[in-house]
Amino acid sequence: MALTLEEVRHIARLARLRLTPEEEQRYTEQLSAILDYAARLQQVDTSQIPPTATVLPLRAPLRPDEPRPCPPRERLLANAAQQQAGMFRVPPVLDQEP
Repeated sequence: MALTLEEVRHIARLARLRLTPEEEQRYTEQLSAILDYAARLQQVDTSQIPPTATVLPLRAPLRPDEPRPCPPRERLLANAAQQQAGMFRVPPVLDQEP
């Protein structure tokens, strides 16, 4: 799919690029070649290939979940900006009115 010079100028305007006439010509050729290659890839039959999210094996980079004792409440609240009745006090995020 060959791009026209006007299409390349339009793309450059959208990207807020100021191109010289030589750059416009070069990008017209390069972008057209990229679109031609993408069109060739569209012709490849991939109907027998299952969809995949990744080609890498899946593995969880997390440690095993093991129960541990909770730190003391005073330590957890030590850096709280505000606390009340042994809990974090935060500004309301929802209106009180129904």
